[in-house]
Amino acid sequence: MQTRIASLVPSLTELLFALGLGPWVVARTGFCIHPAAEVSAVPKVGGTKDVNLAKLRRLAPTHVLVNVDENRLETVEALREFVPHIVVTHPCGPEDNLDLLAQMAQHFGALAPVLPRVQALKLELESALAEVRAATPAQPPNVLYLIWREPWMTVARDTYISRLLAQAGGHTWPDVEGGPHGAGRYPVLQGDEPWLAAVDEVWLSSEPYQFTEQHLAQAQALCPQARVRLVDGELLSWYGPRAAAGLRYAAQLLGGSRPLR
Repeated sequence: MQTRIASLVPSLTELLFALGLGPWVVARTGFCIHPAAEVSAVPKVGGTKDVNLAKLRRLAPTHVLVNVDENRLETVEALREFVPHIVVTHPCGPEDNLDLLAQMAQHFGALAPVLPRVQALKLELESALAEVRAATPAQPPNVLYLIWREPWMTVARDTYISRLLAQAGGHTWPDVEGGPHGAGRYPVLQGDEPWLAAVDEVWLSSEPYQFTEQHLAQAQALCPQARVRLVDGELLSWYGPRAAAGLRYAAQLLGGSRPLR
């Protein structure tokens, strides 16, 4: 059977192309926008949460890539009715990209040039992990990483974003874990939490909510003594080929951070 791949996760779509699997990709979501020139020719099948199952069925994928955080369980259950191979991913930290690359090699290693590119990404990630661990500050800054407003939403400490920042030398707040899936992974803020006074940095992500300079003052009001800045959410939250660059980017940002206390 000829391999036909559908990706319902933007970062995984980018990974497929980075591994040279573009010729086998037959479907993507509307949020799968990288690499722009290549994905423009791939049919869209809705969003990550609202997949057009009828259209996807017509495209006859042999493999569909999904993610625990990004896609709905009911979608995956429906896919099992007509897709031979569901590839379920759940990287919860930068080092988990090593397992993700192993998954890609397991499912698509027979397709050239996957294995050499898997190895290259693996070596790049291992190098980045070693670099940031060696440069971890003695007093890690406290970071409030905002992903949404009205209401304000942030990240629990067991999310990919929080663990990436931890590897790079920062502590995200609040000090809670959200569990393996569900809304608890992205806590809602009331704005009067006592720990907000201890925050050194407020980072406004470019996704899923696209914060701009007009939101800086509103975020500053949450933590009057903190430094507030806009950050690249794709680098800090997309696993796959951006993982190494994301670690270095976070370490660079945190390297310029100095706790106020």
